[in-house]
Amino acid sequence: MRFGNLPWWATELCNSVRDAVVLAEEAAGARLLPPDILWRQPLFDQLIANVYQPGEGICAHVDLMRFEDGIAIVSLESSCVMHFSNVEHEEGREDAEEDEERGKVGKVPVYLPPGSLVLLSGDARYSWKHEINRRPGFQFWEGKELNQKQRTSITLRKLCPVD
Repeated sequence: MRFGNLPWWATELCNSVRDAVVLAEEAAGARLLPPDILWRQPLFDQLIANVYQPGEGICAHVDLMRFEDGIAIVSLESSCVMHFSNVEHEEGREDAEEDEERGKVGKVPVYLPPGSLVLLSGDARYSWKHEINRRPGFQFWEGKELNQKQRTSITLRKLCPVD
């Protein structure tokens, strides 16, 4: 975990994230990050690198409020499925069916091949939890269980200013 001045390789990674977002926005003709986030300086000043062995993951969470809007996650080495769930929707609640009737969904799976970039901002950052459950029997995509290997995750964030 690093705060403040990031090592050179992480600064290069931040620049690559910005470049990838700009290219993707041009290709899609749509905004992936608000301009005030994309062009802030520095884009990120905090990183955490985690190495997960097969079967290890991270429980559902929303990143701490000490970080500004705009978070990037780079997923390396092994495929996985990240699940998103609305903060207001919890499966198993008595009124969970009511949520579904009102359009609030349960878990939304997203397949992440090695080299994937996940961007969280706005509602995706504040209103949706994200998790990766890599216990045996939980990593399925298109009906097939994923062959899990070591996975490295690099999360890039920007600390909120201290008053």
